[in-house]
Amino acid sequence: MAIYRDRILPRIIDCACGMKMTDPQRERTCAGLTGDVVELGFGSGLNVPFYPSTVTKVSAIEPADAAWKLASKRVKASRIPIERSGLDGQQLPLSDASFDCALSTFTMCTIPDLVAALREVRRVLKPNGRLHFVEHGLAPDAKVQRWQNRLNPVQNKLFGGCNLNRPIVEMLEQEGFVVDWVDRFYDRGAPKFLGAMSLGVVRV
Repeated sequence: MAIYRDRILPRIIDCACGMKMTDPQRERTCAGLTGDVVELGFGSGLNVPFYPSTVTKVSAIEPADAAWKLASKRVKASRIPIERSGLDGQQLPLSDASFDCALSTFTMCTIPDLVAALREVRRVLKPNGRLHFVEHGLAPDAKVQRWQNRLNPVQNKLFGGCNLNRPIVEMLEQEGFVVDWVDRFYDRGAPKFLGAMSLGVVRV
């Protein structure tokens, strides 16, 4: 299982999350990022082409060496400095109030202790700092939720701890983030149990 998790799964995620249909979502999520940014679940660097010129530096948090290796070409080609700054979103090796923005795309579903990670993000963001995110999670419809709950154990096992049924926006609010705006929708390119999306910006 370690070989699958550490070597094979990052390549599967690179292909699945790198499909062109996710580009508009990544572009919307990255729009408005400014200053120093910490990115949770940097993966293979699929967001790099969408960083706006207002970003000065990106501190990448990524546990998988294979994913970071896959990201190497994108990192080298980036006009914005990118540094791998940590392995675990639940314990960020970063100073308090040191970042203007945080970025998370298709990551909150997988972090084992999301509450701990959100508290860490709040800690490292400056006052009024923003978290930009796009995530799949718990659907608004009860029928879809039932399917998500049934399929979650399989999803969790096959995709490195990914959860289908986390109420992402509600968890952000419970940890003290204030919603600037959020768009909830079903991704037309995915089945509803996987495509219940939340895209928006929250701040501390």
